[in-house]
Amino acid sequence: MKNIIKDTKTFENATSELLIVGVRKNSNQVKGWEQFISYFGTAIDEWIKSGDIETNSKKLTKIPLNTQNANLKRILFVGLGDQKTLTRQNLRETFGLVGKELKKLKATNVSIWLESFTAAPIDEKEIAFLSAQGIGMGYYTVPHYKTTSNEPDTYIETVEFVTESDINDVVSNFNTGKVYADSVNEARSLVNRPPNLLTAPDLADYAVQLANDYGFEVEILNKAELEELGMGAILAVNQGSSIEPRLITLKYKATKNWEEVIGLVGKGVTYDTGGYSIKPKTGMVGMKGDMGGAAAVLGAMRIVGELKPNQNVVAVIGATDNMISSDAMKPDDIITTYSGKTVENLNSDAEGRLVLADAVTYAKQQGANYLIDVATLTGGVITALGYDKTGALSNNEAFFDAFMEASIETGEFVWGMPLTENDKKRIRKSDVADLINSPGSDGHMIFGGGFVGEFVENTPWIHLDIAGTSDAKSAHDLGPKGGTGVMVRTMATFIERFKDIHQG
Repeated sequence: MKNIIKDTKTFENATSELLIVGVRKNSNQVKGWEQFISYFGTAIDEWIKSGDIETNSKKLTKIPLNTQNANLKRILFVGLGDQKTLTRQNLRETFGLVGKELKKLKATNVSIWLESFTAAPIDEKEIAFLSAQGIGMGYYTVPHYKTTSNEPDTYIETVEFVTESDINDVVSNFNTGKVYADSVNEARSLVNRPPNLLTAPDLADYAVQLANDYGFEVEILNKAELEELGMGAILAVNQGSSIEPRLITLKYKATKNWEEVIGLVGKGVTYDTGGYSIKPKTGMVGMKGDMGGAAAVLGAMRIVGELKPNQNVVAVIGATDNMISSDAMKPDDIITTYSGKTVENLNSDAEGRLVLADAVTYAKQQGANYLIDVATLTGGVITALGYDKTGALSNNEAFFDAFMEASIETGEFVWGMPLTENDKKRIRKSDVADLINSPGSDGHMIFGGGFVGEFVENTPWIHLDIAGTSDAKSAHDLGPKGGTGVMVRTMATFIERFKDIHQG
């Protein structure tokens, strides 16, 4: 969406070609409904009663118009169902479907009657925020490499609001929602990019551009610099590759003193063969998305750069691929991590936790007082929770509870898993090293995240396993098949609210 926004208090003055209206069986209870009917005709009430205009949740009905307003050509009625059960997530997803419909209609100028979507306690300002998020995410198209054009036929050029609320508040909320949607879509496009076009150096170049756009401090460490620092874990994963690794660091300084810093750490494995613990051929397809954690961190940082919250943030991404060659790490290898802890490699396909081990250690050195790592880490989280839930571990109940508040607000489902002392003992059960990277297939998600926790130590920490949620197997209300940009919105929301939550 191009960011041209207008407002009008009446339907007569609308200048767009299409009006978006929320509708339910009790629509006549919405403030302004009588004015709406008097302008567009009493037949609309009859069509609602007869079912020609559907009021069930997420049902869309479009009708052509012939009114004295020469601009308006049609109305898109959006079914909201029962007002008592209308939630923020339901509205966000509904607007996602609206975005898909607008793309099909090739609509360029649209109006939204905000009052028609309200449901206590969701007011017009929040509707503006949710509409921008949903429409922007629903409108998204996966970039392709066909010989036909990769550009959409049309963009939404103007959005107009029929509202009696303060237009400045409405526009501010809409613009914030648009930032969220655009940042999710950027993360999606990174996940969807093929591995020959998104290597570790490419990911670093993207981060540098982000830093230039938003004034972040940026540091990119190459292979020689990683060797000099002794980052043996990420280097071990990179051993089989002809493409150098990168360690990416972005810093957003909101306050004069570098304190109370939230650290975001992303797994940036740009392609994962499994190494010598090689994946089956069907398991290797889709491994271009094994950098979904890195994409989520970069998407969240884009929101930080746009909205400039009063919160210090450091982002660290370990970027490499996991390939097979005569130099690749082998099962039984002993790896010395950046922290100094040694690891017995029992599974070369358990590489993401090795990358994260060095990255979280570095994030702590960069001043992170709190840590959130996000990674497409294990198939075990899919076995445990399915494809629609992000699995989580934490060592700090209050920190995790605050994060869960953000996830509930964004509608991104997170489920906490236990990490017991017995689990930790199994991670440490090696005859020849401090840790093993794969204690077994049972409890796989817990052992994968728990391994990262060994390097976090006492820092308040949340581990997010997005192996199931980072990639959609089919189209959904908020987007197409492919990368989802999961956790971008939740991490950004958490960062925006953290200072208030922490001080409270």
